[in-house]
Amino acid sequence: MTDCGKLVILDRDGVINEDSDDFIKSPKEWVPLPGSIEAIARLKQAGWTVGIATNQSGIARGLFDEAALNAMHDKLAALLAEHGAAIDYITWCPHGPGSTCRCRKPLPGMYEEIAEHFGCSLIGVPVIGDSLRDLEAAVAVGARPILVRTGKGARTLAKGGLPADTSVFDDLAQAVEALLAQAAVG
Repeated sequence: MTDCGKLVILDRDGVINEDSDDFIKSPKEWVPLPGSIEAIARLKQAGWTVGIATNQSGIARGLFDEAALNAMHDKLAALLAEHGAAIDYITWCPHGPGSTCRCRKPLPGMYEEIAEHFGCSLIGVPVIGDSLRDLEAAVAVGARPILVRTGKGARTLAKGGLPADTSVFDDLAQAVEALLAQAAVG
């Protein structure tokens, strides 16, 4: 497999948009975190490929359907389009926690799907999430785990047990700034 170059994988809820223990169930509830849309646009303007991998067990729980999920992603696309940007690939797991699927994080199925889609290895690819399961799935494919304190990130950090070499940032904008600075000197 080839090197993925400038690929970054993002979790959605708690990284790009506000999260809720009651789930994000509609486009109205899907509210971007401050600076997240602009951060993704900065990545795109710098030539990065942006993928999203998101657990969406609200579908299995009957809280919303795939049409509602697509409407949320359409809202994200519209907001990014205002900044001349777009997500390159998005994948989601609709299964619940009791499922035996391979796609639900902390299992690496969605990340493997992204690697297959782009035809590359995820070794060293930055994966930005707000939960331990995001980071565990990243480590499983050799990607570089990055935690943001937004969403469930502060709770995740407080619990400890992060994978070795996990970078921690306040939010997506700060993580993106670090990635862009590293790429500029790398």
